Amino acid sequence: MTHLFAMATFAFVLSATPGPVNVLALASGLNHGLFRSLPFVFGATAGFTALLYMIGLLGAELVEGVPVLMQVMKVLGTAYILYMGVKLFRAKTELTQCEAITPRFYQGVILQWMNPKAWIACLSGIAAFVSGADGHMLIVFCTVYFAVCFVGIALWAGLGRWGQKVIKQASHLDLLNKIMGLTLIGLAGYLLFI
Repeated sequence: MTHLFAMATFAFVLSATPGPVNVLALASGLNHGLFRSLPFVFGATAGFTALLYMIGLLGAELVEGVPVLMQVMKVLGTAYILYMGVKLFRAKTELTQCEAITPRFYQGVILQWMNPKAWIACLSGIAAFVSGADGHMLIVFCTVYFAVCFVGIALWAGLGRWGQKVIKQASHLDLLNKIMGLTLIGLAGYLLFI
């Protein structure tokens, strides 16, 4: 039971802390509400869990054995995060008819697979909680992570939904979209240089 609690704590801390996926979930919740943001939340959760499982099966040896793989993922991931940030920054918004991007399921999957933070979380999680070729423990860890990751990302979309009640003018929503877009652009820059 202690091991499961440690897994869940690890998963929650890494899933609920700010990052590109959570910033986009917040912006989506703000612009479209929690219900319309759920496909993205599911996609990001499924994408991360699939990545976690794949890394668990293939082992960290693949990434360590082919160091250029991490560099390629870093560049591609940063470019995708930058692209999403620019789209959000440039989105036109009106309170009556919001035109801001509604992130989709597939975008959540892609963003996780291109997110250096997700790769690092997977590698460190596998190293910490799955010993050797323990397939049973990998399944347990992926199951725990799926549930906790969904909650962590959904909290950000829910926070955005709560923000809808506070924002009464289209100019405020437009400003928040620009701030969220710039945050994603800043995260992309940060990820490129770490």
